[in-house]
Amino acid sequence: MRRRTLLASALAAAAALSLTACGGDESKPAAVVSGGTTAKPIVTLDTPLEKPDLVLTGTDGRKYDLLERTKGHPTLIYFGYTNCPDVCPLTMANIAVAVKQLPKAEQKDLRVVFVTSDPERDTPAALKKWLAGINKDFVGLTGAFDTIQAGARSVNIGIEKPVKKKNGDVVSTHGAQVLLSSPKDDKVHWMGMQEATSDNYTTALPKIIKGQNP
Repeated sequence: MRRRTLLASALAAAAALSLTACGGDESKPAAVVSGGTTAKPIVTLDTPLEKPDLVLTGTDGRKYDLLERTKGHPTLIYFGYTNCPDVCPLTMANIAVAVKQLPKAEQKDLRVVFVTSDPERDTPAALKKWLAGINKDFVGLTGAFDTIQAGARSVNIGIEKPVKKKNGDVVSTHGAQVLLSSPKDDKVHWMGMQEATSDNYTTALPKIIKGQNP
């Protein structure tokens, strides 16, 4: 039991340090994650995290209070950006595939929130257009970068300001983990790692929706 607890703690710590660099440089992988692979694609945290206290702007241009709007709902939160060439769209697509396998009532109850790490380019309109190609019911949020960065750091997700390279490509470095919260206490009990597939989410979501460990 002690070994299992230590492993969960180590994985959570590794997740906090792992960053994904997304950019358009084709001379090397567009996404590199430090810290190696994890034992499980979806990790159960031994110490739950509070959801990030963020009030941002939704795709309709209106204020979106994340804590208020997701209270009592099973919630998935991911920090990324729409111009990401690989990791972000793949992660969101994997989640979208899994969500479609759920009964309609559970789909309606679930909240999937995409918070941009590149707010300068990810306007409400840009987020709406991008998410429409994945799942129109997913929530897209943008706002001041410093606010978003602070919210991400509160849940051990690292985000750095997008950097424009000499060739014109923009690189946004951000944590690649998906936060999964329970409807029972509105806390983040699980973390989907970058390796998590649509099959992994398809298996995990029915249990997470009920507040159970996947």
